Amino acid sequence: MDVVNFKKYIKMFQKIKERCEILSNNFKEINPERKALLEKLATHIQRKIDEKEEVNLVYVCTHNSRRSHLGQVWSKVAADFYGFDIHSFSAGTEVTAFNQNAINALIACGFEVKKSDETANPKYEVLFGESKSNLCFSKTIDDESLPKENFVAVITCGDADENCPFIPGCDLRIGTTYFDPKSYDNSILMDEKYTERSNQIAMECLYSFSLLKKIKCSQN
Repeated sequence: MDVVNFKKYIKMFQKIKERCEILSNNFKEINPERKALLEKLATHIQRKIDEKEEVNLVYVCTHNSRRSHLGQVWSKVAADFYGFDIHSFSAGTEVTAFNQNAINALIACGFEVKKSDETANPKYEVLFGESKSNLCFSKTIDDESLPKENFVAVITCGDADENCPFIPGCDLRIGTTYFDPKSYDNSILMDEKYTERSNQIAMECLYSFSLLKKIKCSQN
C-alpha cells in the first residue's frame, strides 16, 4: 500500500476498520454465483479506473430506506479500505426516509451519524473516519443530486428490479438483491437481522474492491 493510501486507511474509525478486516477474512462465506456477479462489477470498475474515469455507484431499492443506503455507505468504506476513491449514491422508485433501524445498525458498527434537519425525509451525514462521509437521504433515481450518465446501477431488491426495467444513463446494471430486514421490524430479532444484512452488504462490497486491489498490485 503506498504512503498516500496508508494515510487514508489509518484515518478510518478503528471499529469500522476492524470490522472490515474481519469480514475481508471471510469471503469464503459468499457463494460462487454471488461471487460471479461481484466479479462482473469489479471488472467494470477496473475498466473505469484504467480509463481514468470517475467511478459512480448508485444503489437502488424501492423505498431508498434500508438496503440501498447500506450499499451506498459500505461501498464507499470498502473502496477506501482498499485504497480507491469512488463516488457512491443511493436511490429508489419512491421517496420515504432513511430508516432508523438501518441507521442504528451503522452506528453499532462504529459510524457517526449526524442529522441535519427535522423534515419528514432528513439528510444525514454518515461518517466513517476523519473527513470521510456519505450524505444519505431518500430520493428517486431522477433526483438532481445523482449522476445522469456513466454510472453503475446496483439493484438491491427484487421490486426495484421489476419496477425499474430501464435506468437512463447507466453503463452497467447489476442485480445484487438482498432480503429486506424490514420483515423483522419490531421483533426481538430486529437488531440482529439489520446487523446481519449490514454485514452481508459490507462483505460483498469488500470482496469486489479486494479484486481491484489484487489487479492493482499485479500491475505494479
